[in-house]
Amino acid sequence: MEKSLKSISINNGLVLGLILSVITVLIYAVNLDLFTEWWLGILLFLLAVGYSTFSAIQVKRKSGGYLTFKEAFSSYFITIAIGTAISSIVGIVIFTFVDPDAAKYLNEQILLLTKQTMERFGAPQDVIQEALVEAEKKDNFSLVAQLQAYVWRILLYGVIGVIVALIVKKNNPNEE
Repeated sequence: MEKSLKSISINNGLVLGLILSVITVLIYAVNLDLFTEWWLGILLFLLAVGYSTFSAIQVKRKSGGYLTFKEAFSSYFITIAIGTAISSIVGIVIFTFVDPDAAKYLNEQILLLTKQTMERFGAPQDVIQEALVEAEKKDNFSLVAQLQAYVWRILLYGVIGVIVALIVKKNNPNEE
């Protein structure tokens, strides 16, 4: 990948990281309970995938309308890896160093939502209790948990990146 094309992806990754970080900080400041909403996760996921796809398309335009699969995937992946890394670092700073009590509160809220969801689906009480005991052992906002979540997100985004690269790529017929 040409250096200027790589710099486009890096810059887009920095912008994506800034956007995701601002959203995280705003949610933290305005309403902590929004972190437990399923639709927020989907919205942030779509934002990250959409912006990274835009990055691949932008690189394609800058390279004369042609982009190999490798270049398309690289531009997408560089953008999403940098953007989500920055956002993850902001989350780690907030929930590990700045306000660990917010992490405790959110873990409690997640337990409550887990219980309510299991009851709604008619799970037996002993199964619910067993699941809650297991869930209580997990700190969703610990440093290790947040790093693991980043790795899983990157893997998922990578799979989506393959699909995006297949769609965005366009080989130059003069080079075949």
